[in-house]
Amino acid sequence: MRHAIAPSENAENNSIAVTDLFKICTHCERLSKKDLGVRIPRPIGSGPSRFIPEKEILQVSKVDARTQAIFEDAFAALHRLDNISLVMSFHPQYLESFLRTQHYLLQMDGPLPLHHRHYIGIMAAARHQCSYLVNLHVNDFLQVGGNPKWLNGLNEAPQKLQQLGEINKILAHRPWLLTKEHIERLLKAEEHSWSLAELIHAVVLLTHYHSLSSFTFGCGIMPEINCDSGHTFRPPSLSQYCMCDIANGNGHGNHHDDLLGNQEMCGEVEELMERMKQLQECRDDEEASQEEMATRFEREKTESMLVVTSEDEESAPSRDISRHFEDTSYGYQDFSRRGEQVPTFRAQDYSWEDHGFSLVNRLYPDVGQMLDEKFQMAYNLTYNTMATHKDVDTSMLRRAIWNYIHCMFGIRYDHSDYGEINQLLDRSFKIYIKTMVCSPEKTTKRMYESFWRQLQHSEKVHVNLLLMEARMQAELLYALRAITRYMT
Repeated sequence: MRHAIAPSENAENNSIAVTDLFKICTHCERLSKKDLGVRIPRPIGSGPSRFIPEKEILQVSKVDARTQAIFEDAFAALHRLDNISLVMSFHPQYLESFLRTQHYLLQMDGPLPLHHRHYIGIMAAARHQCSYLVNLHVNDFLQVGGNPKWLNGLNEAPQKLQQLGEINKILAHRPWLLTKEHIERLLKAEEHSWSLAELIHAVVLLTHYHSLSSFTFGCGIMPEINCDSGHTFRPPSLSQYCMCDIANGNGHGNHHDDLLGNQEMCGEVEELMERMKQLQECRDDEEASQEEMATRFEREKTESMLVVTSEDEESAPSRDISRHFEDTSYGYQDFSRRGEQVPTFRAQDYSWEDHGFSLVNRLYPDVGQMLDEKFQMAYNLTYNTMATHKDVDTSMLRRAIWNYIHCMFGIRYDHSDYGEINQLLDRSFKIYIKTMVCSPEKTTKRMYESFWRQLQHSEKVHVNLLLMEARMQAELLYALRAITRYMT
């Protein structure tokens, strides 16, 4: 990496040489002459997201007073406004609930000390190679007095936290394999044992950061410029733009490509709306039997295993990330492989509403209520629009998305019609869902752009909120069921 030269009598000539290579505005040229020799970082990308144009995100916060107030509260609490919050600002109602819950989990009174909470966040995000979240919590961990030696690797952390690695691994990739024996080993580890309240706090943090990793990759969240991976000192390579233009997102865009894509997919949303209307009419005329419902669930569960998450080759996590967890080869696998049968998780036997909520609220007061509000907010959030259409009832579509994710995790709701899923969710969207939920580090911009191209970016962010919360609830159900079985 070449450093800028020191000031000298040839500084003027050197500055001219730079302007010959790159177009530089008057302000930047003045600064380059004044501060010659000082390396100034430039953002790797423009805006909070690689997938969403910066101007669309910034317009939201500029015109919405409620969003501005939420941003101010977040900045007062965390002394920063991260890119996740900026992207979520498309939906201020949800953002408010999300930030309130996250603030309570990380900063308010609770069973776990503050530095343990951030370290658990690092462990959880690392399982999905989410360097964005890992870096955020490395900084927070140090700020609250965490021991820097722990950051050298999980083996440097206390034994108690190391023991959490097993359920971190299982919950992140194959939560249906979690049993009461895993819980027992944590609660009966002699001097390194966990209390039930501590374990509930840890499980909520693990599931929160597993699912937030999904959202981070699914929305193409960019690191902030002050993060190690968020800036560069290399000059831009586009000769017709000033460096400050590129840093502010005014370089070459793909607006024309977006228009072409929307033209190609014209009518896609209209077809989807028509299918929703037909399904509702069929439901009104005749309701399927319980036996047929069960058959449709099993069929959808089997078909979900045929959806391939990505054609890309497996990528090994970097040393910086992999040191925070064990068994780097352990990843997602379909819950029923080579003829093995994993029993269906019947939500009627153990549901969030009737069982999980009360267990969390009893052992970690108020958190169950906050999680419930967040789940409901994502599930019920609607503006009754789809692309350019207004007064659209999207409840059937939202239910199909939620149920498909839980179906991939082997969770069945007796009164849900799983035949709706194949009618409403096309293959490209299913690939996106499965990748983002199960192997989020493989999510690409092409996959984000390939589903429902007529939707606005705000609508796709809403879809990602649904995916994130459905995943978190599915993981929580398996963890809380295992804890309940241990307790009984």
